[in-house]
Amino acid sequence: MNAVDATEHYETSARDPAPALLTVILDTNPHAWALLENSLPLSKAIANVLVFLNAHLACNYANEVAVVASHSQKAAWLYPRENHAAPKSQDADGDVSMNGSNNTTDQVNKYRPFRIVEEQVTHNLRELISSTSGADVQATNSTMMAGALTLALSHINRRSIAWADAHGADTSAAATGTVVPATGGRSTGTNTVAEGLQSRILIVSVSSAADAAHQYIPIMNGIFACQRLHIPIDVCKLSGDAVFLQQASDATKGVYMSLAEPRGLLQYLMMAFLPDQRSRKHLVLPTRVDVDFRAACFCHRRVVDVGFVCSICLSIFCEPPENGCCLTCGTQLDMGDYGAKPVVVARKKKKKKRVNGPSGTATPTPTPTPGP
Repeated sequence: MNAVDATEHYETSARDPAPALLTVILDTNPHAWALLENSLPLSKAIANVLVFLNAHLACNYANEVAVVASHSQKAAWLYPRENHAAPKSQDADGDVSMNGSNNTTDQVNKYRPFRIVEEQVTHNLRELISSTSGADVQATNSTMMAGALTLALSHINRRSIAWADAHGADTSAAATGTVVPATGGRSTGTNTVAEGLQSRILIVSVSSAADAAHQYIPIMNGIFACQRLHIPIDVCKLSGDAVFLQQASDATKGVYMSLAEPRGLLQYLMMAFLPDQRSRKHLVLPTRVDVDFRAACFCHRRVVDVGFVCSICLSIFCEPPENGCCLTCGTQLDMGDYGAKPVVVARKKKKKKRVNGPSGTATPTPTPTPGP
């Protein structure tokens, strides 16, 4: 082939740095975005996120992105989606029709990965918002963060296994990003090394921690899975408090930032969340020392400071369970004398000190006889 077109073809080496997979979980809670309408509308936030995604794709031609919407009643994919309906300006194969309009000309001149991500994210988000009825918004005021985190982890696992199979890396360590000996590829006389896919999760959150208290168990399971797979969870908090997200970022060694001014979203995304795991080893990342480690009780789904923990399944309760029976595992707990009234013990009377002399004064101590 080189003799025909007089070009030099290159093969991807196993020693080339592995690409990075960035999965963005976008909180699309209508109630929370309505409160930010004056400072940062949803349309401007989506535009800033798209610029951030394009910057990530521009860092490496093989980088990948994924966007998950954490909506009020469900978690949905924004990119990629297999059943994505092509816009009217494209045909069934996804090619842009050359009709001479200015909009089509702009789409043709745009970098193809940028255009595909922008079209699918905006189209699927518009469908998600239009399919949300007023009854769905009034029924719940929370966001399905646990479902979105589960979708992100499943996509990362699938892409990591596919990358490992295609580049000869170990499937068991594909998601961890560790360096392992390759089982395939060209033989160079020495052991070739293949690096796993570098994966990380970015959560753009606008909801409060009280809304996610009923999802405490699945959220913590997702955090432990990310911690086991060495997948950092970065959190960009636009409003409200985030108890569980602080714990997620701290446990997975990610970056947590609560923006004082939401209008500077793009600047924070580009400066704090764009570097991948390899670049962060050479940077000073923003850290937090005031992490809120409170938990949610299993009985009323309230965030508590002090609670009761089952010694068998480690379930947390804000008050002792009824009849001393754990609500999770059904174990009969030994409550002891908890709740009983304390026994009142009478105070002992102090003995008065005896004094000598009629006037009630103590007799002075005689002066010792001086020696010779």
